[in-house]
Amino acid sequence: MEIIPAIDMIDGKCVRLSKGDYDTKKVYNENPVEVARMFEDNGIKRLHLVDLDGAKAGHIVNHATLRAITSATKLTVDFGGGLKTTADLNIAFDCGAQMVTGGSIAVKNPAEFESWITTYGPDRIILGADAKDRKVAVTGWIENTETELMDFVKKYHQKGIRKVICTDISRDGMLQGPAVELYSEMLQMLPDLWLVASGGVSSVDDLYQLQSKGVPAVIIGKAIYENKITLKQLSEFL
Repeated sequence: MEIIPAIDMIDGKCVRLSKGDYDTKKVYNENPVEVARMFEDNGIKRLHLVDLDGAKAGHIVNHATLRAITSATKLTVDFGGGLKTTADLNIAFDCGAQMVTGGSIAVKNPAEFESWITTYGPDRIILGADAKDRKVAVTGWIENTETELMDFVKKYHQKGIRKVICTDISRDGMLQGPAVELYSEMLQMLPDLWLVASGGVSSVDDLYQLQSKGVPAVIIGKAIYENKITLKQLSEFL
């Protein structure tokens, strides 16, 4: 199972939220490049970089930090947050992102998102499927929809998507364990999906539990910053 630490950015700083609520913002480090280097030094190969300012603004904002991280490390970075146009997408790729995640656009402008899949291919375009009570949420999780999560993922799988980051918003930042049964159900529905579990991971035991269900990859955020999972433990797991 691939381990993917997350760096969420507001004002160019490394922060974490609880359940996607911007009012719960906690700054962990004012230098995301320093954090990225620390991950790389401990054997990490991947990074999930989220532009929370961009998610709220509806366009890419923290692209300078993206460029700084990809210039300073060899991490494979997937970038999300505020990518609503092909121009935003090109900025992310030009700044060194190897993959981008689209969530809100996949709901609000499916034609544009489908054109990305066709143009850039399923290796570079990730579907962001973030849900609360199994309904998709968008715009930095501020806006809830009536779109059913499973139907949403299945629809884009049929359009060519193979990589999905699925966040159970009710668990994100709460350190109460991931939505193991949800991910197991999704993989039973689509066994060839490269599913990235996100939200709630609080211990190394959670990682083994996800691995036992065949989950291909997991994003870890607050558990690292709150020292619930140490970088030494991640190195040993890897």
